[in-house]
Amino acid sequence: MKNPFRYFKTSPQIIRLAVMMYIRFPLSLRNVEDLLHERGIDITYETVRFWWNRFGPMFARGIRKRCVQNHNYSNWAWHLDEVFVKINGELHYLWRAVDHEGEVLDAFVSKHRDRKAALKFLKKTMKRYGKPKAVVTDRLKSYRAAMKNIGNESCQQTKRWLNNRAENSHQTFRRRERAMLKFRSFTTLQKFVSVHSAIHNHFNHDRQLCPRATFKENRSKALAEWDQIAA
Repeated sequence: MKNPFRYFKTSPQIIRLAVMMYIRFPLSLRNVEDLLHERGIDITYETVRFWWNRFGPMFARGIRKRCVQNHNYSNWAWHLDEVFVKINGELHYLWRAVDHEGEVLDAFVSKHRDRKAALKFLKKTMKRYGKPKAVVTDRLKSYRAAMKNIGNESCQQTKRWLNNRAENSHQTFRRRERAMLKFRSFTTLQKFVSVHSAIHNHFNHDRQLCPRATFKENRSKALAEWDQIAA
């Protein structure tokens, strides 16, 4: 396997740190530049932009591969939801699938919110994780039409307040969107949400659900695994 850092003068540790800071936290490119400057690392924000575009998808693939190897994703219940995203003033839609534990399974960007887009999103997610036993959605008719096409219509649930898990999963993306001053291209949005979802899953430990000692142990393990994945 070729070394992805082969032709870079900067050490892999610094590149990993810059990519993690930019993707994981609601920071702008210039924020990351200033934080690294305080640590004695002199780079420009355009370098940070190049690094995350070059290495972000590679790190995300490594995280997904490790998750599939170490965990059997449960198909007990999926929560699906979509939000409006503006790209250069034009409305687009970000679809997101979340499992019952709050991990983002997949994110998909489309120009329309119709049956065709919902069907493409469902097929893309099911190809990776298989068919779920229950699918929780809002009352958007596109979901029912798409699931009827797949033959999974009986699994759909649309009760009130039942889909809060998917709606809450959009909050981290909204914070990143504000820090980045929104998105300027369809391709950049799709690329970023895919990378952001994987890295957010890796470092999200639900600290409110476990004792402090357990949280610290999980956090240390996540950082150690990140060094191995991004090595």
